[in-house]
Amino acid sequence: MIALRQLNTAAADFEAEFQRALHWSAEQDAAIEGRVAEILAAVRERGDAAVLEFTRRFDHLNAPDMGALELTREELKAAFDAITPAQRSALEAAAARVRSYHERQKEACGLSWSYRDEDGTLLGQKVTPLDRVGIYVPGGKAAYPSSVLMNAIPAHVAGVPEIVMVVPTPRGEKNLLVLAAAYVAGVHRAFTIGGAQAVAALAYGTASVPRVDKITGPGNAYVASAKKHVFGQVGIDMIAGPSEILVLADGTTPPEWVAMDLFSQAEHDELAQSILLCPDAAYIEAVRAAIERLLPGMPRQAVIRASLEGRGALIHTRSMEEACEISNRIAPEHLEVSSADPHRWEPLLRHAGAIFLGAYTSESLGDHCAGPNHVLPTSGTARFSSPLGVYDFQKRSSLIEVSEAGAQKLGPIAAELAYGEGLQGHARAAELRLKR
Repeated sequence: MIALRQLNTAAADFEAEFQRALHWSAEQDAAIEGRVAEILAAVRERGDAAVLEFTRRFDHLNAPDMGALELTREELKAAFDAITPAQRSALEAAAARVRSYHERQKEACGLSWSYRDEDGTLLGQKVTPLDRVGIYVPGGKAAYPSSVLMNAIPAHVAGVPEIVMVVPTPRGEKNLLVLAAAYVAGVHRAFTIGGAQAVAALAYGTASVPRVDKITGPGNAYVASAKKHVFGQVGIDMIAGPSEILVLADGTTPPEWVAMDLFSQAEHDELAQSILLCPDAAYIEAVRAAIERLLPGMPRQAVIRASLEGRGALIHTRSMEEACEISNRIAPEHLEVSSADPHRWEPLLRHAGAIFLGAYTSESLGDHCAGPNHVLPTSGTARFSSPLGVYDFQKRSSLIEVSEAGAQKLGPIAAELAYGEGLQGHARAAELRLKR
């Protein structure tokens, strides 16, 4: 019998139990923070030598030099040729959908623009891609070829001319699907290094690893800590916590489907969180029974059980409206609206990394091939953060060209404000351009 937490919003102790279920500290262990700081300092000071040392120590990969840790384009192509035809077809189909979605995203938000006002002054925005980005692909508990696609393809669409991938290969075990995905996604350079040392190499640059402008992609606690430390030297996408799924169900979806959707995130990590919100008590019991029935057949059942017992919850709500309110408080990474009429509830949902509408829209489709990005804000940060996208690989510069007539209009305004701020140089610079 799985010890899965069940809550009822009508219960007197609901709020306390609800907060207990949600609790997860994003604060890194002090020992991890200290070790990461040492690794970053060593790589910054000794470059390739430190990267090789930490790769030997942590990944048990004894490379004579950094050249042995770099994957050539020919090796990536060989991996693509070596996988099965079905895998090649799946990779290419997923890549095409991810590219199509992000091309539309670029059209919607990634364009330069300008206009002239009535006095001829030009104002606008110039959008340009980053010069070089680094993508971190996890390679510890599982391999993630889909993460390669989700990070590299929007960078390509944004126009980034150089994409550098790092992926740990413990004991030298290379995952062919990951390498094939790098080939399909058009990764320019790839290194078989991971952990904080890989983040440091990308952030500071070494003799072999080029310094990048931004690092994206999820990793373990050491990677998350390292990204936090190097922010400022380079840009980062986000500090990712454990994966999350919230299923908002009205009781019309087969309970086995919902149970498996809860498993789909729980199998990632013991700290992953899977929550069901539903106003139908009998349906909640049916989902619980499906969980008990299906769990023994899951290859990663130990991880799923630990996740569900540690951080999972089945929550009985008074209504679907209340379920939507609670969902907004949680602001989950993945939100499934498993309802006969999902568009009725979607307008009530404000905070989520990605919203999956309808019973047939399993979160796993979004993870692998639907098109939108699967790198999503976690730990409630969907309240103020967005999925990874084309905009993460671009930057915006303001364009200002003031005409002579515009200088006569704007000069007195600027001077008045500048004098008020005690900045006489600013004021005089504006006044010198005024006609006498």
